[in-house]
Amino acid sequence: MNTVTLGKTGITTNKNGFGALPIQRISEGEAVYLLKKAYENGITFFDTARWYTDSEHKVGMAFAGMRDKIFIATKTGAMNAEDFWKDLETSLKNLQTDYIDLYQFHNPAFVPKPGDESGLYDAALEAKAQGKIRHIGITNHRLTVAHEAIESGFYETLQFPFCYLATEKDIELVDKCKEADMGFIAMKALSGGLINNSAAAYAFLAQYDNVLPIWGVQRETELDEFLSYIEVPPVMTEELSEVIRHDREELLGDFCRGCGYCMPCPAGIEINTCARMSLLLRRSPSAGHLSPEGQEKMRKIEDCLHCGQCKRKCPYGLDTPALLQKNLEDYKKVLAGEREV
Repeated sequence: MNTVTLGKTGITTNKNGFGALPIQRISEGEAVYLLKKAYENGITFFDTARWYTDSEHKVGMAFAGMRDKIFIATKTGAMNAEDFWKDLETSLKNLQTDYIDLYQFHNPAFVPKPGDESGLYDAALEAKAQGKIRHIGITNHRLTVAHEAIESGFYETLQFPFCYLATEKDIELVDKCKEADMGFIAMKALSGGLINNSAAAYAFLAQYDNVLPIWGVQRETELDEFLSYIEVPPVMTEELSEVIRHDREELLGDFCRGCGYCMPCPAGIEINTCARMSLLLRRSPSAGHLSPEGQEKMRKIEDCLHCGQCKRKCPYGLDTPALLQKNLEDYKKVLAGEREV
Protein backbone atom coordinates (compact mmCIF):
# COMPACT_ATOMS: atom_id res chain seq x y z
CA MET A 1 0.00 0.00 0.00
CA ASN A 2 1.34 3.40 -1.02
CA THR A 3 1.03 6.24 1.49
CA VAL A 4 1.87 9.93 1.35
CA THR A 5 2.59 12.52 4.06
CA LEU A 6 1.39 16.05 3.40
CA GLY A 7 4.56 17.90 4.29
CA LYS A 8 4.79 19.55 7.68
CA THR A 9 1.12 18.80 8.48
CA GLY A 10 2.18 15.26 9.37
CA ILE A 11 -1.05 13.96 7.80
CA THR A 12 -0.21 10.52 6.44
CA THR A 13 -2.81 8.76 4.32
CA ASN A 14 -3.25 6.24 1.55
CA LYS A 15 -2.29 7.64 -1.85
CA ASN A 16 -5.97 7.74 -2.80
CA GLY A 17 -7.88 10.77 -1.58
CA PHE A 18 -11.65 11.01 -1.99
CA GLY A 19 -12.72 14.11 -3.93
CA ALA A 20 -16.24 14.88 -2.72
CA LEU A 21 -17.29 17.40 -5.36
CA PRO A 22 -19.25 14.83 -7.47
CA ILE A 23 -21.33 13.50 -4.56
CA GLN A 24 -23.40 16.70 -4.69
CA ARG A 25 -24.98 15.15 -7.81
CA ILE A 26 -26.27 11.99 -6.08
CA SER A 27 -28.72 11.27 -3.27
CA GLU A 28 -27.81 11.36 0.42
CA GLY A 29 -28.13 7.60 0.68
CA GLU A 30 -25.88 6.94 -2.32
CA ALA A 31 -23.29 9.46 -1.10
CA VAL A 32 -23.15 8.09 2.44
CA TYR A 33 -22.81 4.55 1.08
CA LEU A 34 -19.86 5.53 -1.15
CA LEU A 35 -18.12 7.51 1.60
CA LYS A 36 -18.41 4.70 4.13
CA LYS A 37 -17.30 2.09 1.63
CA ALA A 38 -14.26 4.23 0.80
CA TYR A 39 -13.29 4.42 4.49
CA GLU A 40 -13.94 0.74 5.17
CA ASN A 41 -11.55 -0.15 2.35
CA GLY A 42 -8.65 2.12 3.31
CA ILE A 43 -9.34 5.68 2.18
CA THR A 44 -8.96 8.18 5.03
CA PHE A 45 -8.61 11.61 3.32
CA PHE A 46 -11.82 13.34 2.19
CA ASP A 47 -11.79 16.70 0.41
CA THR A 48 -14.89 18.90 0.06
CA ALA A 49 -15.78 22.63 0.01
CA ARG A 50 -18.45 25.15 0.95
CA TRP A 51 -19.02 25.76 -2.77
CA TYR A 52 -19.94 22.10 -3.36
CA THR A 53 -23.62 22.64 -2.37
CA ASP A 54 -24.55 19.75 -0.01
CA SER A 55 -21.26 17.82 -0.23
CA GLU A 56 -20.15 18.81 3.29
CA HIS A 57 -23.52 17.77 4.69
CA LYS A 58 -23.19 14.32 3.14
CA VAL A 59 -19.64 13.88 4.44
CA GLY A 60 -20.90 14.84 7.90
CA MET A 61 -23.70 12.30 7.71
CA ALA A 62 -21.28 9.53 6.72
CA PHE A 63 -18.70 10.10 9.44
CA ALA A 64 -20.66 11.34 12.46
CA GLY A 65 -19.25 9.72 15.58
CA MET A 66 -15.99 8.55 14.00
CA ARG A 67 -14.18 11.86 13.57
CA ASP A 68 -10.78 10.66 14.80
CA LYS A 69 -10.59 7.95 12.13
CA ILE A 70 -10.46 10.22 9.06
CA PHE A 71 -8.94 13.46 7.76
CA ILE A 72 -11.37 16.09 6.49
CA ALA A 73 -10.27 18.92 4.21
CA THR A 74 -12.68 21.66 3.16
CA LYS A 75 -12.46 25.12 1.66
CA THR A 76 -13.77 28.66 1.94
CA GLY A 77 -14.25 31.06 -0.93
CA ALA A 78 -14.62 33.99 1.47
CA MET A 79 -13.04 37.28 0.49
CA ASN A 80 -13.08 38.86 3.94
CA ALA A 81 -12.83 37.86 7.59
CA GLU A 82 -16.54 38.17 8.31
CA ASP A 83 -17.46 35.72 5.55
CA PHE A 84 -14.57 33.47 6.58
CA TRP A 85 -16.11 32.95 10.02
CA LYS A 86 -19.57 32.39 8.53
CA ASP A 87 -18.19 29.74 6.17
CA LEU A 88 -16.19 28.05 8.91
CA GLU A 89 -19.13 27.79 11.30
CA THR A 90 -21.35 26.47 8.50
CA SER A 91 -18.74 23.88 7.56
CA LEU A 92 -18.32 22.71 11.15
CA LYS A 93 -22.09 22.33 11.47
CA ASN A 94 -22.45 20.53 8.13
CA LEU A 95 -19.55 18.19 8.86
CA GLN A 96 -20.84 17.47 12.38
CA THR A 97 -17.42 18.17 13.89
CA ASP A 98 -15.70 20.70 16.12
CA TYR A 99 -12.51 20.87 14.03
CA ILE A 100 -11.32 20.59 10.42
CA ASP A 101 -7.98 18.95 9.68
CA LEU A 102 -7.16 21.11 6.66
CA TYR A 103 -8.91 24.39 5.90
CA GLN A 104 -8.07 25.81 2.47
CA PHE A 105 -8.60 29.15 0.75
CA HIS A 106 -10.53 28.20 -2.39
CA ASN A 107 -8.84 29.47 -5.57
CA PRO A 108 -8.27 33.09 -4.51
CA ALA A 109 -6.88 35.52 -7.10
CA PHE A 110 -4.33 36.62 -4.50
CA VAL A 111 -2.38 35.02 -1.66
CA PRO A 112 -3.92 35.88 1.74
CA LYS A 113 -1.17 36.94 4.15
CA PRO A 114 -0.97 38.15 7.75
CA GLY A 115 -1.96 41.79 8.10
CA ASP A 116 -3.40 42.25 4.62
CA GLU A 117 -6.65 44.13 3.94
CA SER A 118 -8.74 40.96 3.52
CA GLY A 119 -8.06 39.76 7.06
CA LEU A 120 -8.43 36.19 5.81
CA TYR A 121 -5.12 34.78 6.98
CA ASP A 122 -5.39 36.44 10.37
CA ALA A 123 -8.84 34.88 10.75
CA ALA A 124 -7.39 31.48 9.85
CA LEU A 125 -4.68 31.89 12.48
CA GLU A 126 -7.31 32.76 15.08
CA ALA A 127 -9.41 29.74 14.07
CA LYS A 128 -6.32 27.58 14.42
CA ALA A 129 -5.61 29.04 17.86
CA GLN A 130 -9.18 28.18 18.85
CA GLY A 131 -8.69 24.59 17.69
CA LYS A 132 -11.33 24.86 14.97
CA ILE A 133 -8.82 24.16 12.20
CA ARG A 134 -5.54 22.30 12.43
CA HIS A 135 -3.75 23.22 9.21
CA ILE A 136 -3.99 26.05 6.66
CA GLY A 137 -3.84 25.38 2.94
CA ILE A 138 -4.61 27.05 -0.37
CA THR A 139 -6.00 25.83 -3.70
CA ASN A 140 -5.44 27.45 -7.06
CA HIS A 141 -5.35 27.16 -10.83
CA ARG A 142 -2.89 30.01 -11.39
CA LEU A 143 0.85 29.32 -11.49
CA THR A 144 1.74 32.82 -10.25
CA VAL A 145 -0.49 32.54 -7.18
CA ALA A 146 0.74 29.00 -6.48
CA HIS A 147 4.39 30.08 -6.59
CA GLU A 148 3.71 33.05 -4.32
CA ALA A 149 1.89 30.82 -1.84
CA ILE A 150 4.83 28.40 -1.65
CA GLU A 151 7.37 31.19 -1.34
CA SER A 152 5.36 32.97 1.36
CA GLY A 153 5.95 30.17 3.87
CA PHE A 154 2.46 30.71 5.30
CA TYR A 155 0.83 27.57 3.88
CA GLU A 156 1.12 23.92 4.78
CA THR A 157 -0.47 22.54 1.61
CA LEU A 158 -1.11 23.52 -1.99
CA GLN A 159 -3.93 21.98 -4.01
CA PHE A 160 -3.36 22.38 -7.75
CA PRO A 161 -4.34 20.56 -10.99
CA PHE A 162 -1.79 17.82 -11.68
CA CYS A 163 -1.98 14.80 -13.95
CA TYR A 164 0.02 13.18 -16.71
CA LEU A 165 -0.82 16.09 -19.01
CA ALA A 166 1.30 18.28 -16.74
CA THR A 167 3.88 20.64 -18.17
CA GLU A 168 7.35 21.25 -16.81
CA LYS A 169 5.94 24.33 -15.06
CA ASP A 170 3.46 22.16 -13.16
CA ILE A 171 6.15 19.65 -12.19
CA GLU A 172 8.26 22.55 -10.93
CA LEU A 173 5.49 23.35 -8.43
CA VAL A 174 5.52 19.77 -7.12
CA ASP A 175 9.29 19.88 -6.65
CA LYS A 176 9.13 23.31 -5.04
CA CYS A 177 6.51 22.08 -2.53
CA LYS A 178 8.72 19.14 -1.64
CA GLU A 179 11.67 21.43 -0.98
CA ALA A 180 9.45 23.63 1.23
CA ASP A 181 8.07 20.59 3.13
CA MET A 182 4.64 21.61 1.89
CA GLY A 183 1.98 19.04 1.05
CA PHE A 184 0.85 18.84 -2.58
CA ILE A 185 -2.73 17.74 -3.27
CA ALA A 186 -3.41 16.89 -6.91
CA MET A 187 -6.86 17.93 -8.10
CA LYS A 188 -8.13 16.97 -11.56
CA ALA A 189 -5.88 13.93 -11.66
CA LEU A 190 -8.12 12.67 -14.49
CA SER A 191 -8.22 16.12 -16.12
CA GLY A 192 -11.94 16.54 -15.58
CA GLY A 193 -12.77 13.24 -17.26
CA LEU A 194 -10.58 13.58 -20.36
CA ILE A 195 -8.16 10.98 -18.99
CA ASN A 196 -9.92 7.62 -19.17
CA ASN A 197 -7.14 5.31 -18.01
CA SER A 198 -7.03 5.60 -14.22
CA ALA A 199 -4.19 3.07 -13.91
CA ALA A 200 -1.98 5.28 -16.07
CA ALA A 201 -3.08 8.32 -14.07
CA TYR A 202 -2.21 6.59 -10.79
CA ALA A 203 1.13 5.25 -12.04
CA PHE A 204 2.19 8.72 -13.19
CA LEU A 205 1.35 10.32 -9.84
CA ALA A 206 2.96 7.46 -7.92
CA GLN A 207 6.30 8.71 -9.23
CA TYR A 208 5.96 11.73 -6.93
CA ASP A 209 6.14 10.66 -3.30
CA ASN A 210 4.87 14.01 -1.96
CA VAL A 211 1.70 14.11 -4.09
CA LEU A 212 -1.75 13.07 -2.85
CA PRO A 213 -4.27 12.68 -5.68
CA ILE A 214 -7.93 13.25 -4.87
CA TRP A 215 -10.17 11.28 -7.21
CA GLY A 216 -13.63 12.67 -7.90
CA VAL A 217 -16.05 9.84 -7.12
CA GLN A 218 -19.72 9.70 -8.08
CA ARG A 219 -20.32 6.02 -8.93
CA GLU A 220 -19.49 2.80 -7.11
CA THR A 221 -17.68 1.45 -10.18
CA GLU A 222 -15.34 4.44 -10.05
CA LEU A 223 -14.70 3.92 -6.35
CA ASP A 224 -14.03 0.20 -6.85
CA GLU A 225 -11.42 1.05 -9.46
CA PHE A 226 -9.46 3.23 -7.06
CA LEU A 227 -9.92 0.86 -4.13
CA SER A 228 -8.30 -1.90 -6.18
CA TYR A 229 -5.17 0.25 -6.37
CA ILE A 230 -4.74 0.21 -2.59
CA GLU A 231 -3.63 -3.43 -2.51
CA VAL A 232 -2.13 -3.53 -6.01
CA PRO A 233 -0.90 -0.02 -6.92
CA PRO A 234 -0.32 0.40 -10.67
CA VAL A 235 3.31 0.92 -11.64
CA MET A 236 4.63 2.54 -14.78
CA THR A 237 4.94 -0.06 -17.52
CA GLU A 238 5.74 0.26 -21.19
CA GLU A 239 2.03 -0.14 -21.96
CA LEU A 240 0.97 2.64 -19.58
CA SER A 241 3.78 4.86 -20.83
CA GLU A 242 2.39 4.46 -24.34
CA VAL A 243 -1.10 5.43 -23.13
CA ILE A 244 0.37 8.58 -21.60
CA ARG A 245 2.41 9.37 -24.71
CA HIS A 246 -0.68 9.04 -26.93
CA ASP A 247 -2.86 11.16 -24.66
CA ARG A 248 -0.27 13.89 -24.31
CA GLU A 249 0.04 14.03 -28.09
CA GLU A 250 -3.75 14.33 -28.46
CA LEU A 251 -4.58 16.58 -25.54
CA LEU A 252 -1.68 18.89 -24.75
CA GLY A 253 -2.14 22.51 -25.77
CA ASP A 254 -5.06 24.90 -25.55
CA PHE A 255 -7.82 22.69 -24.22
CA CYS A 256 -10.47 23.42 -21.60
CA ARG A 257 -9.75 21.66 -18.28
CA GLY A 258 -13.39 22.01 -17.19
CA CYS A 259 -12.54 23.84 -13.95
CA GLY A 260 -15.65 26.03 -14.23
CA TYR A 261 -14.10 29.29 -13.03
CA CYS A 262 -15.43 30.99 -16.17
CA MET A 263 -18.97 30.33 -14.96
CA PRO A 264 -21.69 31.48 -14.76
CA CYS A 265 -22.12 32.66 -18.33
CA PRO A 266 -24.53 35.62 -18.78
CA ALA A 267 -25.85 33.92 -21.94
CA GLY A 268 -26.47 30.65 -20.10
CA ILE A 269 -23.79 28.66 -21.95
CA GLU A 270 -22.41 25.68 -20.01
CA ILE A 271 -18.88 26.71 -20.94
CA ASN A 272 -16.97 24.07 -18.95
CA THR A 273 -18.70 21.33 -20.98
CA CYS A 274 -19.23 23.01 -24.34
CA ALA A 275 -15.67 24.33 -24.67
CA ARG A 276 -14.27 20.79 -24.64
CA MET A 277 -17.05 18.93 -26.44
CA SER A 278 -14.80 17.79 -29.30
CA LEU A 279 -12.56 15.99 -26.82
CA LEU A 280 -15.49 14.61 -24.82
CA LEU A 281 -17.00 13.09 -27.95
CA ARG A 282 -13.75 11.25 -28.65
CA ARG A 283 -13.00 10.15 -25.11
CA SER A 284 -16.34 9.34 -23.46
CA PRO A 285 -19.67 7.75 -24.50
CA SER A 286 -21.13 10.08 -27.13
CA ALA A 287 -24.84 9.23 -26.92
CA GLY A 288 -25.60 11.69 -24.11
CA HIS A 289 -23.62 14.47 -25.79
CA LEU A 290 -25.48 13.97 -29.09
CA SER A 291 -28.96 13.70 -27.50
CA PRO A 292 -31.60 16.43 -28.03
CA GLU A 293 -30.57 17.85 -24.62
CA GLY A 294 -26.92 17.83 -25.66
CA GLN A 295 -27.74 19.55 -28.94
CA GLU A 296 -29.71 22.25 -27.15
CA LYS A 297 -26.78 22.80 -24.80
CA MET A 298 -24.39 23.29 -27.72
CA ARG A 299 -26.81 25.58 -29.63
CA LYS A 300 -26.57 28.02 -26.70
CA ILE A 301 -23.11 28.91 -27.99
CA GLU A 302 -24.87 30.83 -30.79
CA ASP A 303 -26.26 33.13 -28.08
CA CYS A 304 -22.75 34.21 -27.02
CA LEU A 305 -22.70 37.92 -26.12
CA HIS A 306 -18.95 38.21 -26.78
CA CYS A 307 -18.69 40.05 -23.47
CA GLY A 308 -15.27 38.56 -22.76
CA GLN A 309 -16.06 37.61 -19.15
CA CYS A 310 -15.12 33.95 -19.64
CA LYS A 311 -11.85 34.85 -21.32
CA ARG A 312 -10.90 37.23 -18.51
CA LYS A 313 -11.73 34.69 -15.79
CA CYS A 314 -9.97 31.68 -17.36
CA PRO A 315 -7.00 30.78 -15.11
CA TYR A 316 -5.28 29.15 -18.11
CA GLY A 317 -5.49 32.21 -20.36
CA LEU A 318 -7.59 30.47 -23.01
CA ASP A 319 -9.44 32.34 -25.75
CA THR A 320 -12.69 30.80 -24.52
CA PRO A 321 -15.09 32.37 -27.09
CA ALA A 322 -12.92 31.08 -29.95
CA LEU A 323 -12.70 27.67 -28.29
CA LEU A 324 -16.49 27.54 -27.94
CA GLN A 325 -16.99 28.40 -31.60
CA LYS A 326 -14.49 25.75 -32.72
CA ASN A 327 -16.22 23.11 -30.61
CA LEU A 328 -19.61 24.11 -32.03
CA GLU A 329 -18.30 23.75 -35.59
CA ASP A 330 -16.85 20.31 -34.80
CA TYR A 331 -20.09 19.28 -33.12
CA LYS A 332 -22.19 20.23 -36.15
CA LYS A 333 -19.91 18.18 -38.40
CA VAL A 334 -20.38 15.13 -36.17
CA LEU A 335 -24.17 15.57 -36.23
CA ALA A 336 -24.10 15.90 -40.02
CA GLY A 337 -21.99 12.77 -40.32
CA GLU A 338 -19.09 14.72 -41.82
CA ARG A 339 -16.74 13.71 -39.03
CA GLU A 340 -16.37 10.53 -36.99
CA VAL A 341 -16.70 10.64 -33.23
